Amino acid sequence: MSARWRRAAADDAKALRDVEREANLVALAHLFPPDQHAFPDAEVLARWRATLAETGVVVDLAEGPEGAVAFAAYDADTLRHLAVVPSRWGAGLGRDGVERAVSAIAAGGAKAAYLWVLDANEGARGLYRHLGWAESEEARAAEWPPYPREHRWVLRLTPAPKPV
Repeated sequence: MSARWRRAAADDAKALRDVEREANLVALAHLFPPDQHAFPDAEVLARWRATLAETGVVVDLAEGPEGAVAFAAYDADTLRHLAVVPSRWGAGLGRDGVERAVSAIAAGGAKAAYLWVLDANEGARGLYRHLGWAESEEARAAEWPPYPREHRWVLRLTPAPKPV
């Protein structure tokens, strides 16, 4: 099954929340057990509405025949959010989302791209490591209870060759 990427619009907030919920309930269940920490639907929906309205933020959404299946949200130097529904894991959508963000960040002239990833999210950490990202020393508590630790990662960008 193929997926088509497009720029998300304000009316995509619920679809983005739903993709995030579906991915997180599987990938992060060990950090946020659903019986102890219900997915914060209202808060995540509010965050998506604010993100979609924020100047300088781009949200790309991938859709397949079944609807929204992945997203990548980024700004001038940071990949802010990336998720793929579990039924599409391994299909290259995570890599595609990262590459879309990195290409846009590099085209904007940034010398590096950044992201935050939970220390215990081994799937995401493996993807980022495979794509050349490196974990930095900068750490913080995540925004949702029980506030697991996350680290900032960096990808040094090679400047585009100057035209001759």
